[in-house]
Amino acid sequence: MSEQKEDKTNYGAENIQVLEGLEAVRKRPAMYIGDIGIKGLHHLVYEVIDNSIDEALAGYCTDINVVILPDNSITVEDNGRGIPTGIMAKEKKSALEVVMTVLHAGGKFDKDTYKVSGGLHGVGVSCVNALSTLLVATVYRDGKIFRQEYSCGKPLYEVKIIGDSDKRGTTITFTPDTSIFSLTNEYKFDTLAARLRELAYLNKRIRLTLTDEREVHEDGSFKKEEFYSEGGLKEFVKFLDGTRTPLIPEPIYVEGIKQGIPVELAMQYNETYTENVHSYVNNINTIEGGTHVAGFRRGLTRTLKSYAEKSGLLKNIKIEINGDDFREGLTAIISVKVQEPQFEGQTKTKLGNNDVMGAVDMAVGEILNNYLEENPREAKLIVGKVIIAAQARQAARKAREMVQRKTVMGGSGLPGKLADCSEKDASKCELYLVEGDSAGGTAKQGRNRYFQAILPLRGKILNVEKAQEHKIYENEEIKNIFTALGVSIGTVDDAKALNIDKLRYHKVVIMTDADVDGSHITTLILTFFFRYMKELVEFGYVYIATPPLYLVKKGKEQAYAWDDTTRDAAVQRLRGAGKEESVHVQRYKGLGEMNAEQLWETTMNPETRTLRRATIENAAECDHIFSMLMGDEVAPRRDFIEKNAKYARIDV
Repeated sequence: MSEQKEDKTNYGAENIQVLEGLEAVRKRPAMYIGDIGIKGLHHLVYEVIDNSIDEALAGYCTDINVVILPDNSITVEDNGRGIPTGIMAKEKKSALEVVMTVLHAGGKFDKDTYKVSGGLHGVGVSCVNALSTLLVATVYRDGKIFRQEYSCGKPLYEVKIIGDSDKRGTTITFTPDTSIFSLTNEYKFDTLAARLRELAYLNKRIRLTLTDEREVHEDGSFKKEEFYSEGGLKEFVKFLDGTRTPLIPEPIYVEGIKQGIPVELAMQYNETYTENVHSYVNNINTIEGGTHVAGFRRGLTRTLKSYAEKSGLLKNIKIEINGDDFREGLTAIISVKVQEPQFEGQTKTKLGNNDVMGAVDMAVGEILNNYLEENPREAKLIVGKVIIAAQARQAARKAREMVQRKTVMGGSGLPGKLADCSEKDASKCELYLVEGDSAGGTAKQGRNRYFQAILPLRGKILNVEKAQEHKIYENEEIKNIFTALGVSIGTVDDAKALNIDKLRYHKVVIMTDADVDGSHITTLILTFFFRYMKELVEFGYVYIATPPLYLVKKGKEQAYAWDDTTRDAAVQRLRGAGKEESVHVQRYKGLGEMNAEQLWETTMNPETRTLRRATIENAAECDHIFSMLMGDEVAPRRDFIEKNAKYARIDV
């Protein structure tokens, strides 16, 4: 008798799984920390730091130390009150164990314990615990030292007292689970440093220290950086504008409590043409803005316009001035602390609390009005800048309309140099922005015509960091990029916004030579995208191709290499053990040196290529780096290059 087959269509109660404790986090980690790549790995550290910052916001913590250990484990230590360790009556377990092993457990839900908090959903440190092969929690509290260790979220023993101490605070040491973070478990010092620097500015008079025990100096000390800000956002704005020429001597600073909401804000006008507004709620970077940003814009426009009209500075001006004009060349940081923030979506990127708009509007209006009255010279400079911005905006609008009339829907067709693909589904299409006609010709021959389009760019595009907006839209190469992509710039909520509804490609790949000029062109294009098409970067549509640096050949055998280490390994492998046979190494100076087949095989074939996605993990840090790399000031750029020279590929 044949064996009866299992009925796969029978769906009953026995098919339902209940994931106990932190199993759900281990099963679907991306739901809780965003992803399991480099971003998610660093997010684990931020979740632990957020707990310490919350203690600081409550007034109990002044020092936070973060250490990257030699095995890529992390220690976060603070001098707060220490996580409670007493037994909870309902759970019959130590409060420490409950906090570390139960989702949605913590003091953040009790308004008397934490007035404001960044970690609002109570999943932070328990998620870190679930995704670590080992986590050690040490609490200094009530004259004792308490400890408990966990593996993959499960306690290895009961909370125990291991000694006496007058110290207070919490120390968490954790080792990320490499079976979950399989792509990388290596922490980047600069990424963590950028976040700690940001937190120091957002929370003045809190000392944050980052130590990297993987890097030992000659004197035996470790790589270390300390972050402390006495001036808070005022110093943050100065840091971001460090490579720009200020229009007014000192940032305008707003601090106060309006309608029960603490509002802190700093802004500085400079001689550039871009608006750089960064917003935070309870230390969370709200990259999509929200009601606090709307309140700032409303208060700024209303107050400046009223002052300019009262002072007669707009008397002979026939151009209508709008909100954009008041923000050109403005760098601003807005930080609000909200007891019960409502974020739109799960990503905490847009604030929805309507009462915050009025609070920020009121705070900005009050302080800015006093500033303008007390500083007439600076006020005149600001209004003069606004008038010039309005005149430039008119020119830019005409230039933008010319660009938009040339888009596909406008009927003027695509750029002449664009070799388009036959696929019409944008999610399947790729556009390669290629340096020069020669490489463009090779790419056109080597591509897959079904889904890959090629747009050759002539030389270096305009440096948008130093150009007025209308000059940008008049630039031929930039016009071609807008037209090829099918996007346009409009106004939403009194601010310029990119309309990507008709975007024709969901992969925009920058493909340049692997030399200094190629790197410069890549940086120019990335600066343009960051300043004028930031939405493309935020949606993950912008990539950088990585063509090989070397071709290693011996007879009919060959191998490609992307750096010196893989080149040397390929030479050894092709030469063979102990044999001194001739191996030829060709250094590619440009894409044009490859034939179409080689370019496809190494750089364009989805099966074999490596694309680096351009991301914005820290908008303020990106703003600072682009202004420093592409601005007028030489000294900061030289310092940056000297500091990062070991990571650069330079042809001599």
